[in-house]
Parts: sequence; structure tokens; C-alpha cells
Amino acid sequence: MDALSKTLLSGTSSNPLVLHGRHFGQTVFALCNYPALLTTGILRLEELQDSAIEDYPAEVFMSLIDSYPGLLDCLMNGEEEDIIHLGELLGKGAAGVRGDNTKTLKSAVLKWLVPRGQAVIPPLSRNIKSDRGFNHEVTGALLCPAGLDWSNAETKQSLESSETAVCGDQWPMFIYAGYEVFKHIFTSPSLVNREPKATRSGNAYLHGMKCVTRGSLAYDPNESEEVTDLMTWWTQFVTSHPL
Repeated sequence: MDALSKTLLSGTSSNPLVLHGRHFGQTVFALCNYPALLTTGILRLEELQDSAIEDYPAEVFMSLIDSYPGLLDCLMNGEEEDIIHLGELLGKGAAGVRGDNTKTLKSAVLKWLVPRGQAVIPPLSRNIKSDRGFNHEVTGALLCPAGLDWSNAETKQSLESSETAVCGDQWPMFIYAGYEVFKHIFTSPSLVNREPKATRSGNAYLHGMKCVTRGSLAYDPNESEEVTDLMTWWTQFVTSHPL
């Protein structure tokens, strides 16, 4: 096994694949069984199978291969258990970043809900989520899918009671207005409030991310061509306010 393979297979939290899994999960595909994706993807490459790669588009596998130099060689030369382990490391990073994002945003989001100097009514706790979501007038309006009308009493009740299930392809209203969540994750939390306190490079810079991706906006690679204009707008907006 070469030096690169040994490095990638190490189990430390600073493992480069764990770190890459964090970024890949945010920008391309978050909810993925990476061991299954890698195992079936390699089989498809070797045998030129026409079958789908598990339940994931082939573009996800190829995006992963193209995004990390040397990964394909490690997969082609490794044993089955090595491939599974590589997938587990990627999955560890993707799962970890979801938890970290949720943890840091839980408090930060309170500052973004209303204009500076005003209060959220009714009040929201910084550490409790049970009174958020569709159970609160302000957060419910932001989470309401763009195709629904939060001001409609029946719609609101249906969302609050979970009678109406919100699918991953139904984008919430907060995606279309403002840019706080995106910049909090990919650039710097301090930059959201225009505070020049950041001393480290943001995630986008560290991973060479130069444009907005579908996954970074909605954790979903299967959106239609209608997202093109939205992605272009976000890329132009975020790059015009660099870290």
C-alpha cells in the first residue's frame, strides 16, 4: 500500500477524507451511503455495468472521484474492506458537518429572524428547538415551501400538525431571501454580520470552491434545470462579498 493510501485509511479526525467528506456533503450530496456508493461505483467502472449505482446518480460518484486527486487509484488498488473503510471515512465527515452546522446555526439563526434591535415574538430560546419550526410564526414562515402560502390558515395548520409532509425537493422560503445561512457555513459566521473578525480562511476558500453548487443550496443533486438562475444569482452575490 502506498503512502497516500495509508494516509487516507488512517482513522484520525484530521484524516483528509474525513475533512473532504465534510465539504462534499455540504456541496454535492449529504445523505449518502458512501461505502455502498464507492463499492458499486468501482464495480461499474471495472465491469462497465449499465445498472444504476445503488439509488444515487452516477454523477455523484464521478463528482466524488473528480473532487479528490488520488482517490480513484486508491479505490482501484484497494481491497474490498479498504474501499468500505474509505466510504466510512467520507460518511463520517458528511455526518459530522451536518451536526456541526445544526449546532452552530441553532443559536446564530436567532439574530437573523428579525431586524436588528427588534425582538422575536413570541420569544425563542437559544438552546431549545421544540418551539421553532412550524410551531412558531416567524420560523414557520421561513420554512414554508415556496409553493405554499403560510398566511393561509389551513396550510399553516397542516404544516404544524405534519399532515402536510415537506419533501426534500420543496424548497423553503428562506432559501430565496437573504444569504446568512450560506455565508455562515461556507465563509465565516462573523462575515454574516459584516464584522471583520475572521482570522482563518472560510470553508469555500480552503476547498477551492469558486461557485455555488446545487448541493450547497439544498443538499439535493436531483433538482431540475430551473435552479440555474438561482445558482447564478447566489454565486454572483456571494463572490461579490468575498472573505
